[in-house]
Amino acid sequence: MGIRFDLFILSIALLSAPCLSDLVLSKVDRRDDMTGIASVDLTSQIVRITSTLKVENLGTDPVSEVLLPFPEHQAKNLAYLAATINEGKGKAKSSAASLPIEVAHPKEMPPGLIWYSVSLPKGLGKGERLTLDVLAVFTHALRPFPEKISQAENQFVVFQDSAYYLSPYAVKVQSLSVKLPSDPKLESYTKIENTVVSGSEIKYGPYENRPPFSYSSIIVHFENNQPFAVAQELVREIEISHWGNVQVTEHYNLIHGGAQSMGEFSRLDYQARPHVRGASAFRHLVAKLPPRAHSVYYRDEIGNISTSHLWVDSKKTQLEIEPRYPIFGGWKTSFTIGYGLPLKDFLFQTEGKRFLNFSFGCPINDLVIDNLILKVVLPEGSRDILVSVPFPVKQWHETKFSHLDMVGRPVVVLEKMNVVQEHNQHFQVYYKFNNLSLLREPLMLISGFFFLFVACIVYMHADLTISKSSASYVAKLQWDEVQTAIQQVQNIINRCLTIHDRLEASLRDLSRTGDVQACKATRKAADSSLKELSKELKPLVAFLHSSPQAAQILPKVEELVVKERELQEKLMSKHSTVVDIYEKKTGGREIENRVALIQQKLTALRQEVEDQLEAID
Repeated sequence: MGIRFDLFILSIALLSAPCLSDLVLSKVDRRDDMTGIASVDLTSQIVRITSTLKVENLGTDPVSEVLLPFPEHQAKNLAYLAATINEGKGKAKSSAASLPIEVAHPKEMPPGLIWYSVSLPKGLGKGERLTLDVLAVFTHALRPFPEKISQAENQFVVFQDSAYYLSPYAVKVQSLSVKLPSDPKLESYTKIENTVVSGSEIKYGPYENRPPFSYSSIIVHFENNQPFAVAQELVREIEISHWGNVQVTEHYNLIHGGAQSMGEFSRLDYQARPHVRGASAFRHLVAKLPPRAHSVYYRDEIGNISTSHLWVDSKKTQLEIEPRYPIFGGWKTSFTIGYGLPLKDFLFQTEGKRFLNFSFGCPINDLVIDNLILKVVLPEGSRDILVSVPFPVKQWHETKFSHLDMVGRPVVVLEKMNVVQEHNQHFQVYYKFNNLSLLREPLMLISGFFFLFVACIVYMHADLTISKSSASYVAKLQWDEVQTAIQQVQNIINRCLTIHDRLEASLRDLSRTGDVQACKATRKAADSSLKELSKELKPLVAFLHSSPQAAQILPKVEELVVKERELQEKLMSKHSTVVDIYEKKTGGREIENRVALIQQKLTALRQEVEDQLEAID
């Protein structure tokens, strides 16, 4: 009821509107008789309205413009508007270029209308006629009703318009056709005079001699399960490399713009009957990439997505992408598409400038883009940048730093709201570039490696030590000598302990075999080795006494030497006592009595020597 009330208010306001000029629309056919395509195309989420206007000037003054009004509820969703001159059936259907269109603000017009002015190539004189083809493309014009559905329900939408062509000029004859999806389920539609339903078409008219600003609201409620894929934001980055490649990266934030899904989602039901238990969801999208695209990838925040298919031939490159899960109403997903293109297919030269000639819109068909941000990254050193776009866009400049950049790469940023397939037109970015700038990065690499190698050579051949005459250097050398001497002392003590172990082993062998001569031979060899070690130890201890750097550690070293000598004396005493007892063939109890006290002292001394070695470490 809210929609009908708004249209009722608009109709009342239009009844009192004055006639704008002496122009008359002798015929308005919102149907393309050449192709049979209906004027109001509702087969997808994007509404396309094609109108053929036969304009006639009944006044005396020439007219240079034709005004096109749209209600505010339609104008806010108007994504694309184009007008061309129809040359007739015997000639080409329309002129090559669209006529200039600007927003107009005529005076004393009824409220609630947004006006556009179509500038004619030459003034339309008295009695002259002209045929215009007008294409208006709307997004978000189909409102889901109901707004929420379950997985098993089909999606129904509502569309509203006027059966009469809204115009500030009188219309002699007019007709309207509304094209619905194939095999439509038509829930309801507005019935007025001369209304006929034929297959997937609803025909209104013909209607004759309608005054200016005639308006008759019609509402169509029908089933539409086509994908309502909406990119809330799309960021396209086109990076030019003069080394032969154009790299394109597209970041999508996608949402299903249809009726929101409510209730639980059953993947089992969806896999079993996807066309019944998920008729309004979409599983894949098709992107038509430029020919000779290479290095194509498709990923999201998790990583690479393998559920994609790529078809390549000489005329096109088609990429079918499939998200990780089916997209139902209100569900969102984000992903990135990237690919490379040959530079020579898109970069050209003219009048001393280079220019990029590239498509503005999106490669995915029937995708509504709420906000498109297009970035063209030019090579470092580009200057005198000029942009040519066939429709109004916001524009500003940024700087991007990449590998080996010094001052950064200039970036041209273009932003446009409400983008559809009709915006897939070529735009140009002109700039000047010195070819010598191509040598900048190779020279930087060569220079970098050269200086790296030179630095390595200098480092390898340079003496970076402290001056040998300085006090710190002398102190360091003295401390190194002290450390060496201490390590040698430790080695000698450890070798003495090893000899002690051999003497202990010879006593154990004596108790087992009774071979006194073998035990004496071991004692004799040990005495000789210990004397040699004692000679080696004396100069080391003397050096430590003479070195001021060893003042703190010298007492520990002296204590270690004393303890080792005491241990050595006790061990020799034990060895002599045991051998003497075996030579006299005294009983074993006497050995235990005479050796027990010596063994206790030996054990304590051995532990003290080992503790002192650990303390020095």
